[in-house]
Amino acid sequence: MLPQVIIIGRPNVGKSTLFNRLVGKKLALVDDQPGVTRDRRMGDAELAGMKFTVVDTAGWEDEDSESLPGRMRAQTEVSIEGADAALFVIDARAGITPLDEEIARWLRTVNVPVVLVANKAEGKAGDAGMYEAFSLGLGTPVAISAEHGEGVADLFEGLWPLIGHFEEEAEAAAEAAAAARAARLEAGEELEEEEEPLGPLKLAIVGRPNAGKSTLINRLLGENRLLTGPEAGITRDSIAVDWQWTDPRGGEPLDIRLIDTAGMRKRSRVTDKLEKLSVADARRAVDFAEVVVLLLDATKGLEHQDLKIASHVLEEGRALMIAINKWDVAGKIGTDDPSSLFNGIRGALDEGLAQVRGLPLFAVSAKTGKGLDDMIRAAFVLRESWSRRVPTAALNRWFDDALEANPPPAPKGKRIKLRYITQAGTRPPRFVVFGTRLDMLPKSYERYLVNGIRKSLGFDAVPVRVVLKSPKNPFAKS
Repeated sequence: MLPQVIIIGRPNVGKSTLFNRLVGKKLALVDDQPGVTRDRRMGDAELAGMKFTVVDTAGWEDEDSESLPGRMRAQTEVSIEGADAALFVIDARAGITPLDEEIARWLRTVNVPVVLVANKAEGKAGDAGMYEAFSLGLGTPVAISAEHGEGVADLFEGLWPLIGHFEEEAEAAAEAAAAARAARLEAGEELEEEEEPLGPLKLAIVGRPNAGKSTLINRLLGENRLLTGPEAGITRDSIAVDWQWTDPRGGEPLDIRLIDTAGMRKRSRVTDKLEKLSVADARRAVDFAEVVVLLLDATKGLEHQDLKIASHVLEEGRALMIAINKWDVAGKIGTDDPSSLFNGIRGALDEGLAQVRGLPLFAVSAKTGKGLDDMIRAAFVLRESWSRRVPTAALNRWFDDALEANPPPAPKGKRIKLRYITQAGTRPPRFVVFGTRLDMLPKSYERYLVNGIRKSLGFDAVPVRVVLKSPKNPFAKS
């Protein structure tokens, strides 16, 4: 386990900019307006060879606990639990504010060592704020510029005495393990090659605003890890949370990386800059996921925007499943009973997403937990299909049977010859069909092959790619 370093400060002092600087990527959304960050975001950081987990937090505001800023502050207060060090960031150009003094008083009450960081200290404009920072009673401030990368070496010197022992202990453990392995080899003991363990299931939750994505993840985790509330569009950053799920039916705990995303509205309705950034971040989260859950709102049913989101997921080659949330109130809406609503959504999905029929569909409730274990269980099965490789011999046996059952057409009397098929890759499954005159093969026959692969070879509800490849004609003019 890497040591955990949390970044704390009032809004707009550059916490997310520092977070991005430490992780070496633009993971957190950054903008000039305050209050961009709302949920805790974690990332793997490295500073002069020292590795640690850095946590970005929402800006600390002095607001009512029931308001959105107040709930954001509560999230920040909870995040300090389990941290090994804290970076308290102030704005050197603005100087010390009453809110900075309040945060400093709170930090002195928690049992976590603090490094005081004076950001935006480039040039001489931050000198006055630097001297003021001594009044907080948290030691000598480290002057940095997160935007320009200045002062990073000084930040290392501030953190090393607090978390450097983690690095030394990890190195000592690695050296001890290597020495033990060398001793066993020298003694003539045969060591079995360890299989590389499967990574955690990367499960992204997507959908329209206010569908209950963050609430669903909180229910799975059993804690209020993500900020929720009646306001639509609370989530801005795509937040990844590592979690272990234990199947109630039995078995070993399974690792999952849950990814919460911002709600995706119709593009024509998205005019705010921050919302555009949030939606772009959600789309990137889909790219990095293995299985994507499209969360619908039972009180609103299936809308055209849901089908657009689903199409995007399938175009990116991700495994897709659908969950209808708020099922606990489904019987109280409209005149249709819940089964009619479920069957209606099933029919609309099969019609609107004809390229992948039979997507897994679940009725769930983030409020009560109904159906969530079934959904998670199915996600692992879906990933297995998405990652499956078919032996070449079995694949071509199916191919021969498919050609015999439905031979390719002969447009204009010219015979199309399909010779053999091979699987080029997985995640998503990709197949290459070799033959001649493939440019004349109708799209309907390509769909026949794709549907046959999906139905007969265990790729139900998984996006399948088929590429047609003809040998080059050596007599063709170059």
